[in-house]
Amino acid sequence: MENYIGRLLDSRYEILEVIGTGGMAVVYKALDHRLNRMVAVKILKDEFSGNQEFCRRFHAESQAVAMLSHPNIVSVYDVSRSGEANYIVMELIEGISLKQYLEKKGPLNWRETLHFSMQIAKALDHAHSRGIVHRDIKPHNIMILKDGSIKVADFGIARVGSAQNTLTREALGSVHYISPEQAKGARVDNRSDIYSLGVVMYEMLTGRTPYDGETPVSVAIQHINGGARRPSEVMPGIPLGLEYITMRAMNSNLEKRYATAAEMLSDMEEFRKNPSLTFLPAVDAAAAAAATAQKPQQTQQRQPMTRTEAERYAAARAAKNGGAKTPEERRAERARREAEQAAERRKKLIIIASISAAIVLVVLAIVLVTALSGGGDEPVDASTESTADEIVRVDNFVGMKLEDIDPEDYPDLDVDVRRVTEEYSDEYDEGYVMAQDPKAGEEVKPGRTVKLTVSKGKEEILMPDLVNVSEADAMKQLEALKLGLKITLKDESSEDVRQGNIVRTEPKAEEPLEKNQEVVLYVSLGENKMPNLIGDTVDNAKARLKALKVSVSIEYLYDVNDKYEKDRVYRTDPQAGDQLEPGDKIFIYVSEGDGKVPVPNVLITSLEDAQKTLKDVGLVPLINEVYDAEVPVGFVVSQSEVPGTKVEKGTYVTIDISKGPDPALTVPPTESTAEPTEAPTEGTTSSETKP
Repeated sequence: MENYIGRLLDSRYEILEVIGTGGMAVVYKALDHRLNRMVAVKILKDEFSGNQEFCRRFHAESQAVAMLSHPNIVSVYDVSRSGEANYIVMELIEGISLKQYLEKKGPLNWRETLHFSMQIAKALDHAHSRGIVHRDIKPHNIMILKDGSIKVADFGIARVGSAQNTLTREALGSVHYISPEQAKGARVDNRSDIYSLGVVMYEMLTGRTPYDGETPVSVAIQHINGGARRPSEVMPGIPLGLEYITMRAMNSNLEKRYATAAEMLSDMEEFRKNPSLTFLPAVDAAAAAAATAQKPQQTQQRQPMTRTEAERYAAARAAKNGGAKTPEERRAERARREAEQAAERRKKLIIIASISAAIVLVVLAIVLVTALSGGGDEPVDASTESTADEIVRVDNFVGMKLEDIDPEDYPDLDVDVRRVTEEYSDEYDEGYVMAQDPKAGEEVKPGRTVKLTVSKGKEEILMPDLVNVSEADAMKQLEALKLGLKITLKDESSEDVRQGNIVRTEPKAEEPLEKNQEVVLYVSLGENKMPNLIGDTVDNAKARLKALKVSVSIEYLYDVNDKYEKDRVYRTDPQAGDQLEPGDKIFIYVSEGDGKVPVPNVLITSLEDAQKTLKDVGLVPLINEVYDAEVPVGFVVSQSEVPGTKVEKGTYVTIDISKGPDPALTVPPTESTAEPTEAPTEGTTSSETKP
């Protein structure tokens, strides 16, 4: 598949290098010449490109992923075919996989686990709302960016939710994370992804997967049977609430698992607000507390709340939020309210019967007295005064997703979810309630209609067409948008655009703009002028120089530079704005960074591969042979420098290579090697006798 390197797909995507390989496709780093940006291009492997079924699966994947648009999902830019190459163009992610992160750090603390898990759940909620099941959630497919945000990647076996599933080769490859229904080859739905997320959370908390075995089938059977150890039994100190969320997500019984990612997110959010929350009934919480008390190493855990304490917390939180309750609390509240109302009705019937009997007696007494006294001038009014009207407190709907609001959960109010007002909002995402009338916490009569205002999302503002516009006018137009744009001006040689006018922009005209977005204006230097490349990446510099319409030679010189990041241009000769003539030679000075390189991880790799990997980054491998019973002969047992640590080029890295088990530690079989015991001969003592 490396024969694609250097090729230009559809006269647009220049393939630069391989960055990943999967079961069906190879992922390349590429330069999009049209938008002047680096992208990832996923190309179907040659051996599959002639297979209609694989092509169908590949394009089905592309169409499915193209439906998704979420900050926690890798974006898809383009889907196409060029000659024999079927490919999709995706966002290029600069980061490491969650699997690599776990291998480096080991078990994560619960706060970091929750931070990552909530982002994954948000990505799944978005995908599931569009009918897409990922089917391969595992740490290898979850990317961690430098800012700590998460991107779910590789919808390699994603399908529309109604599709059937079998225990495919890809699923067996991910057997530690597949759901029981996947293991059985049964139909899967959103809950399969929720199960896999639970397994990923388990691994983040404990540093190990819940099930393991010698063969994929043995692991799959364990998923089907269930019964994994609780995370806190493996790694003491895990909060009970987060353990509950994890174990419920990976429940082997579909009906006891979270039904939706949104429901799981709701529990995560409640736990985030109050880490002492357990979600357990009083009996289970007491049992958990008793189990905790028996383990000395877990004495620092917070005691779980009793049911009474949990109800008090829920009531206090609801009052603080203007009466808002979670769906579970509302259902429980409705059940209690219905029971109380039934009891109240029985009580009222008894009271009414008693009052009615008393009124009858009073009326009879009055009639009798009136008859005996000959009547009166005014009739007696025996009616009773009506009691004051009941009032209810309005719940808080602001911030809730409209489709999650069920009017039946609010029997005392008329929550109108059909005739809603829609408005643009910078604060609330599309589909979420941004205002309500009456407001949360107001006391109203039963049956009062609650009107909702729902967000249409951010109002879309498009990039104006600034090509051939003067620099001053272009700045005025962008400032008039009042988006706080971060505008950068860069010089560029142009034959077609007069000096001082805009040659092109990033983003292009008609593309959406957001607040505080970075915008680049390329200002014409006139014909054949040296562009300003200082600070550009070397790939971007190459693309800009390639656009020059004058024949020049270019030489790239690399050196250590503390001021500029690796692969950034820090100097050019000639300088920006200088006139270029045919035959001129251009020198581009590119930073190699601070001269240090990260130590690669060569553990459990062959000696040959380990040496090559270390040499490729400028490090010097030193070989040391050791006995090891677990690592195969000729493979790396350990390395002197911690993987990921940055060291100077030329640093020596000692790698211990396995020679196999130590023969001195091998116990020989008794029958074949044991020597017969000799009896003491005359004249010797027992201390001289050989054993």
